[in-house]
Amino acid sequence: MKKKISLLGATGSIGKSTLDVLRNNPEMFELVAFSFYSNIELAKKIIEEFQPKIVGVRDQSMAQTLTALYPKVEFIAELQGLIAVATAKDVKIVLTALIGSVGLLPTMAAIKNGKDIALANKEILVMAGYWVMQAAKENDVKILPVDSEHSAIFQVLQGQDMKNIKELVITASGGSFRDLTREELKQVTLEDALQHPNWAMGKKITIDSSTMVNKGLEVIEAHWLFNASYDKIKVVLHRESTVHSMIRLVDGAYFAQLGASDMREPIQYALTFPNRRPLKKEKVFDIADVAVLHFDKLDKERFPMLALAFAVGVKGGSFPTVFNAANEVAVNAFIAGKIKYLEIENLIQRAVAKHQEKENLTLEMVIEIDKQTRQKVYERIKL
Repeated sequence: MKKKISLLGATGSIGKSTLDVLRNNPEMFELVAFSFYSNIELAKKIIEEFQPKIVGVRDQSMAQTLTALYPKVEFIAELQGLIAVATAKDVKIVLTALIGSVGLLPTMAAIKNGKDIALANKEILVMAGYWVMQAAKENDVKILPVDSEHSAIFQVLQGQDMKNIKELVITASGGSFRDLTREELKQVTLEDALQHPNWAMGKKITIDSSTMVNKGLEVIEAHWLFNASYDKIKVVLHRESTVHSMIRLVDGAYFAQLGASDMREPIQYALTFPNRRPLKKEKVFDIADVAVLHFDKLDKERFPMLALAFAVGVKGGSFPTVFNAANEVAVNAFIAGKIKYLEIENLIQRAVAKHQEKENLTLEMVIEIDKQTRQKVYERIKL
């Protein structure tokens, strides 16, 4: 029988790679439902190719437009649409590739409905890792990482006893500005920031990579995914993005996962776990062609957002929520041309410094803190 799939965020870079995996394995997968935000032309092509039953759309107007074109498909708008996609009948696994905290509620709904989660939305665990992992445990649901770094760690952990793990080693390319000084960063532009040296990604994640916020979010995500204390998580600079991440064992041995820079590999592994299948139309990768691999320590003074991510992770509670919310607003403001590049860091640092923790946190309280943080950062940008 085909494995029935829901895809949250079908028109983004991860969504497109996921569709390619499904397209190349039609005998294995059926796309039952998907969501998208604004790329209606691509959405039409997806509907015509995959014939889904449910599509989550941005607003009611878009739902009406598409219903007229595809009367056999159910179009549902806004948050209700995301939840409908995440909880679609007979779906076994939901791949959540939404950007930012918008993925939290539909992912929680999927978990409570017993769906396994292929997770490409790290902000969900950063914002509400405790509640997400608790719900997964209570509902006997797998959280399968799709980020290349976390998939790498997940893969090399197979067959390992966690008591033998000394360190999780997350690799970082260094992003667009890895060779620039702090002084040189004052003059960079949006176009500069979007020139990632190794990966083709969406705007937000590319900018997050350049500030090292993305790597900080990955550290917090790794903490929740692998139940690892922060003193057992390390980040190293690795320019080639060939070693996607590693683990270090108590006897000093390193286990690493290497491969081409192709997001289809971790996506396919999450969708077929615990099995593996050949990756069709794979990128050519021959270890004999890898001339040299570089690894360097990361300077946390040069990349203060990485240091701050470790700090808010250790503090726990809603501090990671504030860190993430402030970043999302700040990055969107930079993309819109409202602030300069280094102001992203300033806005995040200010939000975290001014945050006062609440006692007896609930998920509802965290969602409200996320909302309040965004509003405060918006107001700060308008000053």
